[in-house]
Amino acid sequence: MSDWTPNLRYPDPYVISLDKRFDKYRVALASVERLYTGTRWAEGPVWFGDARCLIWSDVPGNCMYRWDEETGAVAPFRKPSNMANGNTRDRQGRLVTCEHLTRRVTRTEYDGTITVVCDNYEGKRLNSPNDVVVKSDGSIWFTDPRFGILGNYEGAVAEPELPMNVYRVDGNTAAVTIVAEGINAPNGLAFSPDEKKIYIVESRSEPRRILVFDLTDDGLVIGSGKLLIDSGPQGSPDGFRVDTDGNLWCGWGMSPELDGVRVFTPQGEPIGHITLPERCANVCFGGIKRNRLFMAAAHSLYSLYVNTQGVAGG
Repeated sequence: MSDWTPNLRYPDPYVISLDKRFDKYRVALASVERLYTGTRWAEGPVWFGDARCLIWSDVPGNCMYRWDEETGAVAPFRKPSNMANGNTRDRQGRLVTCEHLTRRVTRTEYDGTITVVCDNYEGKRLNSPNDVVVKSDGSIWFTDPRFGILGNYEGAVAEPELPMNVYRVDGNTAAVTIVAEGINAPNGLAFSPDEKKIYIVESRSEPRRILVFDLTDDGLVIGSGKLLIDSGPQGSPDGFRVDTDGNLWCGWGMSPELDGVRVFTPQGEPIGHITLPERCANVCFGGIKRNRLFMAAAHSLYSLYVNTQGVAGG
């Protein structure tokens, strides 16, 4: 990937409208930028507007990095990171992180100390928390597949003690509940803008799927979920975030034609694609106006200005 160079033409031909509804989200004089390269498997980007920086994970590299918007400088943020994966911020602005190696979800306090949010359910150890979002009521929702305990590359080999569930940690009582089960390797997750739905990637189904679950007024899951997106025989959704119109901006890949970010309407219709030279794992919105899409791809971090904004909580 060291020979990658930015496209010099406008509009960027690598930002593709699959449907005319995507046209309004394209910025004519914006193109994909590579901000850094050198990770083994980039994941979990999260924006810190108050510090004008982005933090993201290199899972097998056992390091979290910090990119500075003002200078473009990149430096380790936390090393070792316990093979951290997904990240987000809570509604108090604190960093919330999924750790593969320690099989837990943590929160970084204002003074830099680490608080364990969850590392077990009913006395049994979690598998390897993968991705996390925080709801406006302060509750923390995370997925718990087994990727980190299947080998020693992005975690440590261990026997599972629990099924692969999606959990909710109450923001007031810290009580842990299962909100979705029976999903084959739950991965990325995100709320709709009104928080009446939650979307969850089922990453080991064939084909891979994105499911949608309705939520009660109290924020609890109703039923077993419905199919929203069938990725087809080659698609590979991973992590994603939602914009203020409810569109899903999904890390995508598995082939040169599919690598990048695929954009779907709230109804699951594909409308756009951002082509990258490597598979994209996860994304977030940031920048002063939350209109800059940051894309954590296999070895690199990319960005693109778009004509929408990300919702809070991602």
